[in-house]
Amino acid sequence: MSEDRLIVEERDEFGVIRVVEQGDFRYLEFGDEVEQSCVLTADPSWLEYDYSRAMLLGALCHSKPKRALFLGFGAGSLTLACLRHLALDEVEAIELRPAVPRLAREHLGLGEDPRLLLRVGDAVQELQDCEPADLIFLDLYTDTGPAPAHLGWDFLGACRERLRPGGWLVINQWSTDDGRPLGAALLRGRFHRHYWECPVPEGNVIVFVPAGLEQTLNLRGLKKRVAALEPQLGYSLRPYIESLRPAQ
Repeated sequence: MSEDRLIVEERDEFGVIRVVEQGDFRYLEFGDEVEQSCVLTADPSWLEYDYSRAMLLGALCHSKPKRALFLGFGAGSLTLACLRHLALDEVEAIELRPAVPRLAREHLGLGEDPRLLLRVGDAVQELQDCEPADLIFLDLYTDTGPAPAHLGWDFLGACRERLRPGGWLVINQWSTDDGRPLGAALLRGRFHRHYWECPVPEGNVIVFVPAGLEQTLNLRGLKKRVAALEPQLGYSLRPYIESLRPAQ
């Protein structure tokens, strides 16, 4: 294994931010070497980890998304993957720490795309000013774990309300020792047990929440879209389909 090489280290009001290189990858780290994002230097839209691939699967729950909203940006790999592989017209991303998008541009391969609006701010406060979207990705993590918003009753409800009809909310949730998502009881109550879960090996559970109770997961359509996209990806999303389960 190649040795880590520190590319840059900065400090802001929230703590330390680093970009570290190891072999073909660069990593965005917060705090005490807590990895937040992994970027393949040769292709920043490549998704290396199971949780990010499962979130991309969540995007494919929608047959024709045109607008996506990312709450939490990090190095931007998932955003870039969606821009590359989905026929999106507009993408908006909210990132709390001003240094993060700048470092992503300087060191992590984030380029310019006229479809992408990247804003700095607190996603909880900024959400009300965001236009409704077909896809909303909730991935707000610090060096100590998920932000409180991941268990915020009102905020989670507001996220779903920001979906367009037929839309999907995709949440990167920690899992507990029993394999359920963190705050399982809260999620069941907030979303009336009407969502799907995708547990992944890293110890996360990706939660797919539809915009309405009448809306269901079209598994046949999802499999068809996955089969069409996989040759472009270079990795398979089928294992995540096999892991899908109703709300636990």
